[in-house]
Amino acid sequence: MTPVELSRTVLHAVRRAVDEGELAVAVLPERVVVAPPGPGGCGDYATNVALQLARPAGQPAPAVAELLRTRLLRTDGISDVVVTGPGFLNISLDGDADGRLVRDILRAGLRYGHSDTLAGQTVELHAAHDARAVVLMDAVARVLRSQGARPRLTCAGPPEDAWVRILGVPSDIPSDIPAGTGTGTGTDAPLRPVPAPADPTPLGRDAARWALLHPAPHDRPHIGDSQSEQHLAQRETNPLFRVRYAHARTRALLRNAADLGFTPEPGPLTPEPGPLTPEGDGPLTFDGDGPLAPEGDSPVTADGDAHGLIQLLADHPRVLAATAAHRAPDRLARHLVAVADALAPLLPSVLPLGDEKPSAAHRARLALAEAAGTVLAGGLSLLGIDAPEHL
Repeated sequence: MTPVELSRTVLHAVRRAVDEGELAVAVLPERVVVAPPGPGGCGDYATNVALQLARPAGQPAPAVAELLRTRLLRTDGISDVVVTGPGFLNISLDGDADGRLVRDILRAGLRYGHSDTLAGQTVELHAAHDARAVVLMDAVARVLRSQGARPRLTCAGPPEDAWVRILGVPSDIPSDIPAGTGTGTGTDAPLRPVPAPADPTPLGRDAARWALLHPAPHDRPHIGDSQSEQHLAQRETNPLFRVRYAHARTRALLRNAADLGFTPEPGPLTPEPGPLTPEGDGPLTFDGDGPLAPEGDSPVTADGDAHGLIQLLADHPRVLAATAAHRAPDRLARHLVAVADALAPLLPSVLPLGDEKPSAAHRARLALAEAAGTVLAGGLSLLGIDAPEHL
């Protein structure tokens, strides 16, 4: 169960409680926020929805929380619900929740996180005649489509030929049409990012789009003079390289596993009766420029490293929804960097070492790595950036 699905599950429990007369609330919340528990909490996720409902319901927050707890415990996929503090609901998902998440990602493929939340909405986007503004509008439109919306793009002038050929922006964007003159039902969203200080096209499509989209729209892109070199460097300090390298590694692992005769299968990441601590010849490195995984003598346990990665993968649908809502592709770009960095420590433990035979844990780690690679490829695609299988 993803955070988005859990949020909907909690909201459904609230609505049922109101419909059946257990809660007297005139206005229901449109959404319920779930997040990792804070200090004093427990379980996988927590929500303060009971505190929000207490005053309008005329009941103490702990009483509202207990009422919702009873309902949530009857829900498939939830193993336990604990009320803590002034009325926080701490929710534990059942033991196979991680496996189901990986299966969901692999089943959906590059469309994982896509939804029909904005179905039927036409959103008008208007950009200045500026390379960054047009690239930003194109990326926002891609993400809006992933959420079911129909974006309508206009520009202050026709896109330059180099923007179309090199940056990959659509060539058929209407120009000189003020936002708001169309027939769409969505809210106009003029996009006015800080312009790039230099021509981004010498970087090529992928590096240029990343350089324009990774900073927040109000931040100045690092383009021009020696700053441009960082976007092309194949080293750990380049976040685009880390994202694409992590994706390429997942594809290489799938090829190597096939050569060893095993395939991905979601399941527990550590063998019974205890966790496997992989040992190898050293940290994951590339081009001699430094490690992609942590160095040191302390062992790396696959299960421990996977927890943060799994939470990031589960959060991907929410990130896409927020990216669409705020017209902010930088949110998606930063999320992909976080996924790549969380994936890196897991990679050395995916394949068996030496005379070790492939186990169920290896198959599960391979499935998780494939799921992470799928999220990286899907996210890059929405940014208009290629995810190569070899790097």
